[in-house]
Amino acid sequence: MKILVTGGAGFIGSAVCRYLVQELGHCVVNLDKLTYAANLSSLAEIENNPLYAFEKVDICDRLELDRVFSSHQPDAVMHLAAESHVDRSITGAGEFIQTNVVGTMTMLEASRAYLAACTQNVAKAFRFLHVSTDEVYGELGETGLFSETTPYDPSSPYSASKAASDHLAKAWARTYDMPIVVSNCSNNYGPFHFPEKLIPLMILNALHGKDLPVYGDGSNVRDWLYVDDHARALFMILTKGRIGETYNVGGQNERTNLQVVERICSLVDELAAPLASGSRKDLIRFVQDRPGHDARYAIDAEKLRSELGWVAQENFESGLRKTVQWYLDHEAWWRPIIEHNYQGERLGLTKT
Repeated sequence: MKILVTGGAGFIGSAVCRYLVQELGHCVVNLDKLTYAANLSSLAEIENNPLYAFEKVDICDRLELDRVFSSHQPDAVMHLAAESHVDRSITGAGEFIQTNVVGTMTMLEASRAYLAACTQNVAKAFRFLHVSTDEVYGELGETGLFSETTPYDPSSPYSASKAASDHLAKAWARTYDMPIVVSNCSNNYGPFHFPEKLIPLMILNALHGKDLPVYGDGSNVRDWLYVDDHARALFMILTKGRIGETYNVGGQNERTNLQVVERICSLVDELAAPLASGSRKDLIRFVQDRPGHDARYAIDAEKLRSELGWVAQENFESGLRKTVQWYLDHEAWWRPIIEHNYQGERLGLTKT
């Protein structure tokens, strides 16, 4: 297959590109605008592979999208391009609406025009996977799980923009009979993760003996999914999922934010040089909570398991250990980021 991956220089997108090329031997066209969180060095392993091509294109640029479709003639689209950091959406919602909503609509329209110009056989085999988040569902109480039928109840500008893009994808499938499938995933973690997110930020702060800011009292719960497991799930959904359906992807690894940070401290203490002052857990600082911070997310991925046979290969302990070790071993990847792009500053506080 030749697969057009939008946002392929991002965290999840780069994992998808590496998986498709290295593990499955498919052709990949990586379409990415290269915003602050994109990093082509995450694709160094495949950048010279003849199966891989890169196009620097904004998904809101319809003329460029038409050119890419016409030039590369993809068999499928995996649409991951999105602004994704909740904290940034709180103080800069406009970029999230433009990329996540307008960009998704533009991708859908470019795909529809491409299908209209294709032969009947090519159009019949084509698939469009829209990749989204569990945050569209809002928050859970102490019990229960998000399912594919959970009503949408987004809490942040980010999750609202992703909810809107989900609705667009489903509407285009129904109105225009497009071969679209939607996925909603829990929190991803793993190598090549931009260090504004919880796990990579805590790893690097712990490594350098800096304060470890935990929002509120640290009791917010997330279901953690190792990024390579997610990449495998997305390809299964693209190729085996039923058209017009939604599939939830979760790791069944619920942890409070405080539990995550404490485990990172223990792993960095074990795998790196210890601090002279003692355990890195002493660096934990509770800070003002994020506005609209959802209490708990947890995914029911039974539909994905029963219909498509997907099972996660990593549990949270094994995946987190691999992730911490990766950051310890790959300073050449993250050092330029913290020196030039992001220094760990707090984001997303509203003015009082």
